[in-house]
Amino acid sequence: MEQIPSNTRDHFQRSGILFVISAPSGAGKTTLCTALRQKPDFVYSVSCTTRLPRPGEIEGEDYYFLSQEEFEKKITEDAFLEYAKVHGHCYGTLKKPVTEQLQRGIDVLIDIDTHGAGAIRANQDPIIQHALADVFIMPPDLEELRRRLERRGTESAAEVELRLTNAAREMECWRDYRYTIISGSMEENIEKFRAVMRAERYQSRRFSLVPKFSTSH
Repeated sequence: MEQIPSNTRDHFQRSGILFVISAPSGAGKTTLCTALRQKPDFVYSVSCTTRLPRPGEIEGEDYYFLSQEEFEKKITEDAFLEYAKVHGHCYGTLKKPVTEQLQRGIDVLIDIDTHGAGAIRANQDPIIQHALADVFIMPPDLEELRRRLERRGTESAAEVELRLTNAAREMECWRDYRYTIISGSMEENIEKFRAVMRAERYQSRRFSLVPKFSTSH
């Protein structure tokens, strides 16, 4: 059988994956995302917001801080993959940086609530549709979530009850996601998410054959 010269063989190229993570407050999403960002497995999508920076927050690393006028201009330009108003401030994910990374074969991680995840899921851009792998972090139950919220001690009793009410509503959305991780310890959550990452990266539909040409004579 005649061998194909190595300098003319095609090679595989993988498209980028858009990992979207959602979870009720206290389910461990922030801790998980912080741990995942310690390794260069993907680019973390930085959101825009109209609120003022908090102490220690860095422009371009934590958020892009925009004026209300700048934010509204980007809405009219259709620059957002999704956006919403939360507690009187606007938040949004810029579309162009995400699609550019995905087209370069770089994975992107977005940490977002269920409403934002639904907006991304409904986005008709074929790049987004092909790349999307959404993951819901599900607390074992509301009582465990209550214990976690009370343990961290950052909310009043009334705020805990409000977060639990919101959590119960968000937890009903788990079937909308491709993957659901039942939250355990931080180590367990990281390992489960990395299993999702590995499975997504091996999907045949994410690969294409690219001609490999040699410039040598």
